[in-house]
Amino acid sequence: MLKKTLLVLLGVCCLQATQAQLLDKLSKKLNKAAGSTSTTATPGNTAGSTGANITESEAGSAIKEALSKGVTAGIMKLNKTDGFFGNELYKLLLPPDAVKIGNTLRSIGLGSEVDKAILQINRSAEKAVGYAAPIFVNAIKQMTLTDALNLVRGGNNSATEFFKSKTTDQLKSAFSPVVKKSLDSTSATRFYGDIVNTYNKLPTTFNKVNPDLQDYVTTMAVNALFDQIGKEEAAIRANPAARTTDLLKKVFGVK
Repeated sequence: MLKKTLLVLLGVCCLQATQAQLLDKLSKKLNKAAGSTSTTATPGNTAGSTGANITESEAGSAIKEALSKGVTAGIMKLNKTDGFFGNELYKLLLPPDAVKIGNTLRSIGLGSEVDKAILQINRSAEKAVGYAAPIFVNAIKQMTLTDALNLVRGGNNSATEFFKSKTTDQLKSAFSPVVKKSLDSTSATRFYGDIVNTYNKLPTTFNKVNPDLQDYVTTMAVNALFDQIGKEEAAIRANPAARTTDLLKKVFGVK
């Protein structure tokens, strides 16, 4: 019994160490992406200065660093059991076009089947965001911020909104196959397909329904990550304690 307990404890320790190593690698990759700016000096100003002793390069790097911190924080909060399902803000219900399916099946005593589908949809989102890091890293690397200082001086989440407007379609396209794989591996596709097929077979169903579950989960997962990025950016702007590097202190400390 003692031997078995020790083996279990050893396994837990190894798992925690592995998770810590993965998070450390993720943080390093994101920080590296944050440092790879692609801004250029303005004509007549070889240093690329934007005023207040902050260069365009520094402003661009700070924005990327803020976004990187948000990605790390978002993935850590969402990529775990109940990261979506246990969070009222991010919990995924049935797609809007399928709400009628859920209501109809609940009314005839099949609510448990609907609940299974909802649970597995959330589990797929929780699993999928764990694979978001390299996709977001690549998007951050490719950002070109010619208006870097304006973003630094903008609203609480102006950098996040800029990033979102420029990269959402690209991120969704890259993230969609990851979501599909996650939906399949957690059986969300099967459970969802079961309730759709059950609904479509009802004699009272005249309009067959089969909403795009993959696109729905992809959109909701990307939106949740952007929301986390925005919260991190707002904290960096408002709270000096959240500015954990010299660069963030220098750039976001300017008013």
